[in-house]
Amino acid sequence: MDFPKLKSIIEGLLFLSGEEGLSIKQIAEIVDQRVELVTDAIEEMIGEFSQQGRGVQILKIAGVVQLGTLPEHAVYFEKLAYSPARTSLSQAALETLAIVAYRQPITRVEIEEIRGVKSERAIHTLVNKDLIIEVGRAEAIGRPILYGTTKSFLDYFGLASIKDLPEPGLFEDSENLEEETQLLFNKLDLQQLEPENADPADDLSHIDSEDDNTDSSL
Repeated sequence: MDFPKLKSIIEGLLFLSGEEGLSIKQIAEIVDQRVELVTDAIEEMIGEFSQQGRGVQILKIAGVVQLGTLPEHAVYFEKLAYSPARTSLSQAALETLAIVAYRQPITRVEIEEIRGVKSERAIHTLVNKDLIIEVGRAEAIGRPILYGTTKSFLDYFGLASIKDLPEPGLFEDSENLEEETQLLFNKLDLQQLEPENADPADDLSHIDSEDDNTDSSL
C-alpha cells in the first residue's frame, strides 16, 4: 500500500471512529500494516494538517488517536450549537434520544445495533443540545462511552425523574423502536398544549434536514 493511500484510509477511519478514536495498534490491524509505518503516517498527517490550515486536527490522547476541531474556532461551534435555527431535532435524533432514554446507560454501538444505521451525528446533536451526556465507560474492549439523559432532558419533558417516562414495553430489537419514539412524540404533544410552559424556540417536534441517509454516511 502506498503512503498517500494509507494516510487517506487512516483519515477515514478516524472520521468514522468519532470521539472514541482508535489506537495505533487498532489502525495497524485494520489496514494490515506495521505499527511503525502507521505511526509515521499519523505523525506526517499531524504536520500536514497544521501546515495546510485544516479545520480539524489529529489528536493523540491517552493512547488513542482521533480527529478534533481547533480550539481557536470554538466560538463558531458555539454559535452553531446554540443557533435558534438548529433547535429542532430530526427523526434520527429523536429515535436516538428515545433509545438512550429507555435503555441507558448505553453505548453508541448498541444504539446503532437497534437503529440499524450509524448514529454518531445524532449522538453529537443530542450532546450539543445537552439532552444526553457521557455517564461512564463500558466494561468492554476499548472501554466505549456510555450515554445517559441529562437534567435538561428531564426539564424539557417535565419529568421528575427518568422513572416518570411513559411506560414502554421493554424492547429487545428495532421492531418496537417506532413505538418508543412515538411515546416521546406524545409527551411532546401534551407539553405543546401548555404554551405558557413551552418555548417555541425549543420545540423538538419539528424535523430538520438531518436524516438517516446522512447518518449512514458517517
